Amino acid sequence: MSTLDPILDLSADVVTLTEQLVNIESVSHHEQEIADAVEAALRPLPHLDVVRRGNTVVARTDLGRAERVVIAGHLDTVPLNDNLPARREGDVLHGLGTCDMKGGDAVMLRLAATLPAPNRDLTFIFYEAEEVDSTYNGLRLLTESDPDLVAADFAILMEPSNAGVEAGCQGTLRAEVRTTGERAHSARSWKGVNAIHGAGEVLDRLRGYQARTPEIDGLTYHEGLNAVGIRGGVAGNVVPDECVVEVNFRFAPDRSCEQAEAFVREFFDGFELTITDLAPGAMPGLHLPAARAFLAAVGGQAAPKFGWTDVAQFSTLGIPAVNYGPGDPMFAHKQDEQVPVADIVRCEQQLRLWLEES
Repeated sequence: MSTLDPILDLSADVVTLTEQLVNIESVSHHEQEIADAVEAALRPLPHLDVVRRGNTVVARTDLGRAERVVIAGHLDTVPLNDNLPARREGDVLHGLGTCDMKGGDAVMLRLAATLPAPNRDLTFIFYEAEEVDSTYNGLRLLTESDPDLVAADFAILMEPSNAGVEAGCQGTLRAEVRTTGERAHSARSWKGVNAIHGAGEVLDRLRGYQARTPEIDGLTYHEGLNAVGIRGGVAGNVVPDECVVEVNFRFAPDRSCEQAEAFVREFFDGFELTITDLAPGAMPGLHLPAARAFLAAVGGQAAPKFGWTDVAQFSTLGIPAVNYGPGDPMFAHKQDEQVPVADIVRCEQQLRLWLEES
């Protein structure tokens, strides 16, 4: 339940601050209240320049450091599912957004408030509408309207990653593979051509697919091509004249969108194919100095990101990026969404250590 005038106490510990953020309802397209609270908390801080675009809030240091790092997190959540207000049970905090990703937002706010002179210039981006169509994504809109506000040498997206580094991300492509036939009464089926039967070859090709597992920056990515839906048929006594198999291709970040599309079209050669969604992956960039220093500071281990996240937005700008945030992503969007308290504390401590070291 949100209050009438929510106030974020930046002097509170990071777990308490997470609870305060969670208790401000911020379902996608309804982020004004939480954006107002974030802006109100950050504007008084003299070491930060604060800019707002819609319900996206940007806070930046300008200390003339040799490197600039973006730390970003989205403010919105999926719809409520009887999982507010936040509640703490032992060492776990429960509630909508605890994992995805207000624990990460709380870490960002604490760092923004308590690091007036970090060893790298910092840009904190609290953005709207990540959980809905990319048309509304606040980070994407910011890269288009104000690319200078996003410019950096390295970026960290506070997506839940079990408080470990997940580098880059895979791209995603969705397509419809269509087979056609000719309608007929099912009592005289030989008078028609069954489009659903024709989809058998599509499924056979998918069963025979061999996943590519390229190694990039020492990380092994695992591609996947799968049927995720199928539709066809008009009535129980009619031979169908159309069948559509929906497929999803998750491709490693060393493939461009054009290369991913070319692969899928070749794979389904001979069938009508329509691309319905296509988003690039993001290269991990672990060979770069800023990434190496960050990785060393938080434990020296990294894993590949098999899903798609907004690190791809940074990749389009040529900025290497990683996912690093509290919480198990398997709890994102669940009714019993939760985050270990230790994850939130660890992320704050490790980032602080990295940003304070000489």
